[in-house]
This record gives sequence, structure tokens and C-alpha cells, in this order.
Amino acid sequence: MTAKEIRQAFLSFFESKQHHVVPSAPIVVKNDPTLMFTNAGMNQFKDLFLGEAVIKYSRVADTQRCLRVSGKHNDLEEVGIDTYHHTMFEMLGNWSFGDYFKKEAIAWSWELLTEVYKIPKEKLYVTYFEGDEKEGLEKDQEAYDLWKQYVDESHILPGNKKDNFWEMGDTGPCGPCSEIHVDCRTDEEKALVDGATLVNADHPQVIEIWNNVFMQFNRLKDGSLQSLPAKHVDTGMGFERLVRVLQEKTSNYDTDVFQPMIQFISDKAGIKYGADEKTDIAMRVMADHIRAISFVIADGQLPSNNKAGYVIRRILRRAVRYAYTFLNFKEPFLNQLVPLLAEQFKGVFDELISQQDFVQKVVLEEEVSFLRTLSTGIQRFERYQAANNVVEGAFAFELSDTFGFPIDLTELMAREKGWSVDLIGYEQALKKQKDDSRAATAIDTGDWIVVNTEDQSEFVGYDDLEIETEILKYRKVKAKGKEQYQIVLRQTPFYAESGGQVGDTGRLEDHSRQFWVDITDTKKENGLTVHFADILPDHLEGKFWAVVDEDKRVLTEDNHSATHLLHAALKQVLGKHVNQKGSLVNADYLRFDFSHFAKVTDEELAQIEVIVNQKIRQNIKLKEQRNVPYQDAIESGVTALFGEKYGDFVRMITFDDHFSKELCGGTHVKATGQIGSFKIISESAVAAGVRRIEAITADKAEQYFLDQRKELGHLKALLNGSKDLSASVQALLDENAKLKKEIEKSTIERVNTLKHEIVHHVRGINGINLIAKHIDLQSAEAVKNLAFSLKDMIDNLFLVFTTEIDGKPGITVMLADHLVKKGLNASNIVRELGKEIQGGGGGQPFYATAGGKNPAGLKVVLEKAESFIPHS
Repeated sequence: MTAKEIRQAFLSFFESKQHHVVPSAPIVVKNDPTLMFTNAGMNQFKDLFLGEAVIKYSRVADTQRCLRVSGKHNDLEEVGIDTYHHTMFEMLGNWSFGDYFKKEAIAWSWELLTEVYKIPKEKLYVTYFEGDEKEGLEKDQEAYDLWKQYVDESHILPGNKKDNFWEMGDTGPCGPCSEIHVDCRTDEEKALVDGATLVNADHPQVIEIWNNVFMQFNRLKDGSLQSLPAKHVDTGMGFERLVRVLQEKTSNYDTDVFQPMIQFISDKAGIKYGADEKTDIAMRVMADHIRAISFVIADGQLPSNNKAGYVIRRILRRAVRYAYTFLNFKEPFLNQLVPLLAEQFKGVFDELISQQDFVQKVVLEEEVSFLRTLSTGIQRFERYQAANNVVEGAFAFELSDTFGFPIDLTELMAREKGWSVDLIGYEQALKKQKDDSRAATAIDTGDWIVVNTEDQSEFVGYDDLEIETEILKYRKVKAKGKEQYQIVLRQTPFYAESGGQVGDTGRLEDHSRQFWVDITDTKKENGLTVHFADILPDHLEGKFWAVVDEDKRVLTEDNHSATHLLHAALKQVLGKHVNQKGSLVNADYLRFDFSHFAKVTDEELAQIEVIVNQKIRQNIKLKEQRNVPYQDAIESGVTALFGEKYGDFVRMITFDDHFSKELCGGTHVKATGQIGSFKIISESAVAAGVRRIEAITADKAEQYFLDQRKELGHLKALLNGSKDLSASVQALLDENAKLKKEIEKSTIERVNTLKHEIVHHVRGINGINLIAKHIDLQSAEAVKNLAFSLKDMIDNLFLVFTTEIDGKPGITVMLADHLVKKGLNASNIVRELGKEIQGGGGGQPFYATAGGKNPAGLKVVLEKAESFIPHS
């Protein structure tokens, strides 16, 4: 079976078992503060496990794109080295939300593996949770008894808490699990060693392919286990491993999931795959990493220097380093794999082929940039002087952190010079950075304390800005030394930060409206609306008034609706290739990132402004449609954003059916006229193929125009009420240029006069010609020209000038080349002299300058100049 057939067989099997097949959630997580990336199939269903969302389908199946390169589940350093670890991988999963449990999950997993995929039963081993006395958890006897119906008892193995109790993190949904392992060794190897002894022993040919997790508990902050509202099934089967087993390969990389890319790399490098372990690893790293890089970018996360963007940049640079070091790719190459990958996933994850050009362009630009950095790092290494032939750990870490060098590359370069690397020092520096990073981002989150029982919270903020409500639960959080409270309300008008729109602020008033707490922010967590407050109300029970800051909400809506108009105008002016790549919408301004490969010209910006303002003046009424079937919305021509998770039913926001129609969960104006006016204030580049426009609307735009008018009036007054400002300003510029030329001419004449005067003030000391003099020139460039002129005229020159330009003291030191070769250094001298004027400076060994704050010290500078001349 091909990889595509294997994937489809899984989905079809569970569809036949009444499972609803859902699409993969984006790989970039947006509404869960505990995660940057989807690292398990269960992530998108976390709110269902916790009972915080309505269950639409009690049985679900999918294939989920996952990424494990940070946090608890971090496999990055293993990727490419062994046969089965990956950065991005597909997790095939079937789910039950309060429906079936262990019996069906076990039966169906066995049926699929042995009857559909035809894996020989004798190759399979299963595990069950043996219990944990410390946790007070009993052996999973039910799972054991169920497996006995299908599997010989010698192939049913107990597993400890580490292997057979699945937990997402330190807190959250968890439960006992039952794994299925497959023994892919040869018959000869099996005869020598019993496969049961190799399960969960990291043997490369005895591997786990399926995990049935029985979600029963929620792990609380104090470590205790709380029963979930309902029992669930969460299963996961590593797609790449499954393909390897079914295609009878000894490595995931030998399957048709990876081989097309590996063979492409092999051909381009001119190196046969399988010829050498080092080049094999490099090819595997590249074939694996491009998958993670491409899908993360397609899901809306660009490489950057922080958070999720830094993780993906790190993966990309790891791939480029291997290509550069072991495959001799000195020019950008990784980006050439994108079209191959996009074609491979066509019909499975079409978001990549839809954005193929954009993704390839971003990868190319990142490669170009990093190859420059890599080259700089190599030059830095070549200049490095190793004491006792040992590269310091701190320097090795600097190469890694600043220039992207893996420690093995530094070791390789060191060995070529006969050096070694202080690995202990390197590990210490690396640990310190990780510890500092963890401390900076650490969030201490308490458990939820229930006040009123309710299945879930309801958002009513599209229609109301003030409602009567109750507190359902709250918890304390601490981040960066600040304590806050998070509050969940039965009904809330507060919009939670999402889709670029900031969260609402406002007040939570008690029922008497005499006392209140300020709501400082509102965010989403796994679909739950969470309100932030610095303090809690005195009495948590009873009724409250939830009141949104209306002024802030209205101004935010102005900017949000303007982004929709801007998006449509950009497509109209620049082309249909334009797609939103990020946004920020608050009460003060809007920021809109979009795909486009060239600077937007002033003429194009003006045209975009005109279109948006025309739509504002037309006062187009908002057409809001809630609960529209997703497929109906797509077929209507709506704009959907890549990287967003859409459900079966969506909300459509339309301003003129033929202009702007988008899927959006944010709040908007009732009609475009409310926006008032729209003004672009900047256009810039964000990343390769991504531009950014910042703009203002409503009162901020009005104030901008008032300020411009005031500035214009002031300018007119300065120009004596001129009616033709352009002509008047041009006349001033022409006059200024003319005066500058006259000043330059005068300065040149002054420099020529001075140099002939100064020649007569040279003092000979120990064969060196000293000039130490205060110069009355009002241009630093003129002082420099004078110094260089004198250097050409006088041999063995040691020159020190002091100046006072616009009240600021300055020092210039010039040395003859002969003196520099003898060890004198103008930069060192000027830094020392600069202390006399409370300043500093630097420059080159033969020429340097300094500035300061104390003109009174200039006299001392001239007196000290002679002290720098060697006595012999």
C-alpha cells in the first residue's frame, strides 16, 4: 500500500464505525497559552475533554499535523539520527467523547491492524497500565481482560506510569493507556531475543505504533487527580511508523513518505543515499525539517527571533547547517523541496499547495540570510585563538546561539585545527540560557475554584455590551512576579482576544452597582472566555453586571472593519495573490500583514486609501451571518484565512457582496460610515514576501488631519503666508544648496590656509613630528580633511587636534603609518584623552576621534599629547 492508501484506509475504517472525519487543526496553536504548537492529536479536543465546549460529534476521526520540538515533548536532536523520530509528523486518531470506551477502542484497533492492514498477529505486543501505588491507581484489569480475547497472554505486557499513563503536561486531561507495539526484526533475531523484553526499550525495530488513551482524569496543580465529567477515548497512531511497518522497511525514511525528497536531495548533491552515515543523516534532516518548516509557515507562523517564530527558524537553520556542512550546498537549496512536498500532500493538506510560491519564497529568504550568518561565524572561528588548543565553552555557545552552529560543527572545525572543545563549559552556558528563558516565561497557574456549576460559558457580546451574569469559576495566576485572577462568567459580553482583535476591558460590578473590579483583559483558553482582574469581588456568589468599555470597543470595531475593507482593496489594487498573514486591531490603530513580494508604491497606497474611504462614505450596512455551514460559505466565495481552525458552522462578515466577504469571529461596525475616515501611516516589510500596513481610523484619523493642518498653517506662517508652498520650499532648498557650496568653498580655503600655518608649529621629539593644536573649524569633515592633508605633507606625524563645534568638545588623533607599525594606536590614545572631556570615542589605528561634555578639559588634552610619544 502507498502512504496515501494507508492514510485513507484508516479514515474510511473509522468512518464505517460512525466516526465523523474532521480536518487537521492548524499546527500553530493560537488559543492555548500552554502550547505554541499542536504536539498531539488531542490538542484541538482539549476543551471537549474538560467539558468546556459543546460536543457536536461524539465519535471523530482525523489525521493531525503535529510538531514536537519544544517543551516536554522535544525530539529535535534525535531527528535524522535515528530511524523514527520526526519534527512534524501525522497522528492518525479516533476519538470518543463520552460515547464508547475501552471495549470498542481495543476491538477496533486490533481489527484495523490485523484484518485491514494485515499485520501478522504474532508481530504485535500490547501493554496495559500496571497501576501505581503512590498515585492510588489500580491495575487496568479491564484492558488486560479485553486484550486476552485477541492476544496471547505472552504478548500482553504490564507498563508503568511512565509508559502507560498518558499526560499532556503537568496539569490537564490524562488517563491510563494501552499501547500496541510491532516487532519488525528478522526471524533470526527473534529466535535469539524474546520481543517482549524489547518493548519500550528504545529498540529501533521494536516500536510503538498505536496508543489507546482512556481519558478519565484531570491532573490538578497540587498533583491530585480529579475525575472528568465523562470518560473519553483518545487514540493516536504515528502515520510515518505505520507506513514503515506496512511497507516492510527498517526506517521511516525508506518509505514513500520521505524517499522522493531524499532521492531529489541525493541527485542534486551528487551523493548516493546509503553511501555514508553522515551524508545520510544530513539528507534525512533536510527531508524531515522541510515538512515542519513548510506547514508552520503555511499555517501563518513566519520565522522570527521569538517564541514560535524562533522555533521554526531554529529548525530551518538546523537543516541548512547539515546541508552546508555535509552535502556541500553552499547556495540556498532547501526551498527547492517545497514544490515536491506540496505535490505530495495534494488532496490531503491542500493549504500547502495553495501557498506554495509564498512558502518557497519565505524559505529562500531565510536560507540566504542564514548562509550569510554562517559565513560570518566561520570567519569568526578562523580568527579565534584557542588557548592550549581548547575552544572555550562560552565561545562554542556564542557560535551556536549567535551564528547557528551546532556543537558538532564546532567540534569538526576544531578537530581540523588539532583543537578540542570545552563541552562542559558549553553545556553550562546552554543550561544557563535555558534556565533564564524558563524563568522569564514561567506562569504559575492555580486550579479552578468552582463558584456556580454550569456546563459552559456563553458569549453574547455581538449583541450586548452589558448583561447580568454570575461567576462560574476563578483561579489565581502569577507571571513575572505579578498576581492576577482569571474569572469565567456564565454569560459574558466581553470579546476574548482572537483573530488579531484585542480583548475587551471593562468592569464587573456587584448587583448594587456600588462596588466593582476592573476587567483588564479578556483572552481565550481552549475555547473558554477568561477575564483578567487584579483583585476578586468581595462576595463571589450572586448576580453581577458585566460591563464592556464601550468607547474602546467601538474604536476597536472601527479598526477591525477597516481591516476587512483594506484586505479587499489590497486584492483589488495589487492582485488576488494578496492574503492576510497577521493583524493587530485595537482602539488606537490597525496593523495588517499580507502576502506581497514588492514594496507597495505611493501611488498604490493612495489608490488603496481612496477605495477604502469610498466604501466608508457609502455607509455600507454590515451583513452578519451566523452558523453558516462551512462548505456553503466557501462556495459563496468567502475569504478564509490559512492557519485558522474553522468548525462545521462559521460566521460570515460582509460589506457589499461584491467587495468584502470574510469568515470572522470579531466584532464590527453596524455600517461602514461609523469608521469615519481611513489613513495609512506606514508601509514596510515584515519578512520575505510579507508586507505590513499600519493605519488609523475615526478620531485618530481626524486628529491626524488636524495635526497636519496645524503643521501646514505653521509652515505657511514661516513662509510669510505663501500660497504656493512647494515653490517657496524649493526656493529655500535652492538657496540652502547655494549657501552650502559657498560655505564648502570657504572651508576649503580655510583648511588650505591652516595647513600651511600649522606646518610651522611642528615639534620634533625623538624623531617624531608632533602637532598638538586647538583648531577653529566648525565642521568635523573639515577637521578630518585637514588632518589627512597634514599626514600627506609631514613624515612620522603624531597629530592631536582639539575642537569645539556647536559648544561640544572634540578630539582628533592622526598617526603616520610608520608609527602604527611600531605599536602606537590612535583609537587607544583618543579613548584615553577623551576622559579629560568626560567623553569617549574610537576609530582606526591610524585615525580616531572622540567627543565629550567638558570643553574645559581640552587644554589638558593638548598638554598630555606629548606623553604618548615613546622616549626611544
